Amino acid sequence: MAMPLREQLMALAEPLLGQLGYELVELEYVPGRARSLVRVFIDSPQGVSIDDCERASHELSALLDVEDPVPTAYTLEVSSPGLDRVLRTREHFRRFVGDRIRLELKVARDGRRRYTGRLAALDDEGVELDVDGAIVRVPFGQIGRARLAPQWPEQRNVRDE
Repeated sequence: MAMPLREQLMALAEPLLGQLGYELVELEYVPGRARSLVRVFIDSPQGVSIDDCERASHELSALLDVEDPVPTAYTLEVSSPGLDRVLRTREHFRRFVGDRIRLELKVARDGRRRYTGRLAALDDEGVELDVDGAIVRVPFGQIGRARLAPQWPEQRNVRDE
């Protein structure tokens, strides 16, 4: 069975970006009839500038021109992951222990799919979220999507200070 196109694109992009000193945070592929979209989010320990995005875009574009995995014309976008960055790998979760995250389960648990709380801990099996003082344990296999959920000053209440 052929690998889905998103995974093919990630397998091509990740080593190249690593050689350039960037981490592939996430890759989105949005198919289109006439034109598709390949959106790549990169990061580095020093952060990501517009020049970094241009460099990564130029190198990725050249690689995709040679490999030609996308069956239609496409637009390539490269950007930083933003403050509400995606948490995709165990290393992403490990890096942000103690931070506030928003997590969506693949399948609802007790009628609930979304949780927002502090990433309290993780181990080889999954993560623990502190959701308003209650610990919620979620195995990695049950996580559909996860992102950082920074609080802006106007969202904080006295309890958060």
